[in-house]
Amino acid sequence: MSGKGVELIGLSESETTEPIETGETFSENALLKANHYYRKTGLPTIADDSGLEVEALNGAPGVHSARYAGEGADDGARVSKLLEEMKDVPTQRRCARFVCAAAIVWDGGEKVVLDEARGVILQKPRGHNGFGYDPVFLYEPLDKSFAELAASEKAEVSHRGRAFRRLAAWLGESGLLDTPSSTDRIVTTAD
Repeated sequence: MSGKGVELIGLSESETTEPIETGETFSENALLKANHYYRKTGLPTIADDSGLEVEALNGAPGVHSARYAGEGADDGARVSKLLEEMKDVPTQRRCARFVCAAAIVWDGGEKVVLDEARGVILQKPRGHNGFGYDPVFLYEPLDKSFAELAASEKAEVSHRGRAFRRLAAWLGESGLLDTPSSTDRIVTTAD
């Protein structure tokens, strides 16, 4: 990035109305959000979309991960529904992956990068860290659920951490941040 400093700024209260996620893929939803906030702010904008895909459920919950147990359901309800649907699934068919699409939109372009973390769905929750499906997602290389990992460990191996590192690397290599028309500020919708 040629030593150029970039300030990442969050959304202001007036910009936090989220668009409805109508995409059929994580990439489509990430771009939908990035474009939405780019139009509101006029600044280059980073957004992501992510979720869990379970092999035995033909990729479900997928892009519907947050709404899997219905609108307004909490993490516990989503995990309970997943475990109920998988109660008769044998260990060798419990493969899953978390997927993250990280997108940036700027004046004149857009870019999406995808990454994933592969694991297995556990029979019951383990751990108290993280959120969502973390307690039932076993990351086999560490033999821990995502909810058993410290935040720094999870950032190293998670789908989101991997996708954002790839996006940062692309930004550094692309020259986008070095052009006279680029800005020193980028809006991020990521937590």
